[in-house]
Amino acid sequence: MSIRTTFPVLSLALFLAAGSAHAEVTLQQAIEKVQRDTGGKVLSAEPIQVGKKKIYRIKVLTRDGQVRVIQVTADDN
Repeated sequence: MSIRTTFPVLSLALFLAAGSAHAEVTLQQAIEKVQRDTGGKVLSAEPIQVGKKKIYRIKVLTRDGQVRVIQVTADDN
């Protein structure tokens, strides 16, 4: 299995869509959401720019001992 995964990203996208139309999610909010969704420990987190989008790259150690990298979009644009 690849260390790149998107399993909690869909729920995070739905969470973000519930906010205001142009609200940007902070890195801390993304970290907290990933921790809640995975039950894991965040090993690192960094913002990256992909085109015009800001994405948070969050590396997490899951409860079952796997390291996963989850990418969270910072805004809904």
